[in-house]
Amino acid sequence: MTRRLTAALIAATTLTLALAACGTAPATPTADPTPPAGTNVAANTGEHNDNDVMFLQMMVNHHEQGVEMARIAAEKAGSDQLKTLAAAVVATQTDEVTTMKSWLTSWGKADSADTDINLHADHGGLPATSDEEIESLRSAAGADFDTTFLALFTGHQHNAVEMAKTEAAEGVNPDAKALAKSIDESRTAQIQLMLQISAAVPAA
Repeated sequence: MTRRLTAALIAATTLTLALAACGTAPATPTADPTPPAGTNVAANTGEHNDNDVMFLQMMVNHHEQGVEMARIAAEKAGSDQLKTLAAAVVATQTDEVTTMKSWLTSWGKADSADTDINLHADHGGLPATSDEEIESLRSAAGADFDTTFLALFTGHQHNAVEMAKTEAAEGVNPDAKALAKSIDESRTAQIQLMLQISAAVPAA
C-alpha cells in the first residue's frame, strides 16, 4: 500500500511541475479551487460521438467514487483545508454527476459505464481507485488518514484530468468538451492544493 500511495504522489508532483513549466499552473491555489455547483442540467441533444458517451459514462463512475472518498474525508480529516476541499468536492461532483446523467439519458445511453474491466481494455481500462484502497481510507485514523487520503485522492483526480484531456481532444459535443475543460482546470488546481497540504503534514 505504501508503495502505491508514494507512486500516486510522485505522479501528481510530475503533473504539477509540468504544468508550472508551461505557465498554466496557478501560483497560489485557493482553499476551495472547485467551481461553484449549479451546472446546467438541461437536456443535451447536440451532436455527439462515442468518445463523448464514453467520457461521460466513465466520469460518472469516477465522480461517484470520488464523492464517496470525499465524504469520508469530510468526517475524518484532521486538516481544516482537507475538510473544506472534501465538502467542495462532494457538492460540485454530485452536481456534475446529475448533469452528465441527464445528458446521457437525452442521448438514449446508459448513465454510467459497465464496471467489467474486460470491456475497457481497448481504451486503457476503467480509471478507478480500488475497493481495497477505499477500505484502507475508512480504516485510517489521525495523521495517517490525511496522508492516505492525500495520496489516494491526488492519484484519483489525476485520472480525471487525463480523462478530461482525452475528451477535449477526441470528443465533438460542445457541452461535454466544456465540462471536460472545467474538470481539467479544477482538478489540476485541487492536485496542486493537495500537494501543498501534503508538504505540511507531519511525518508519521
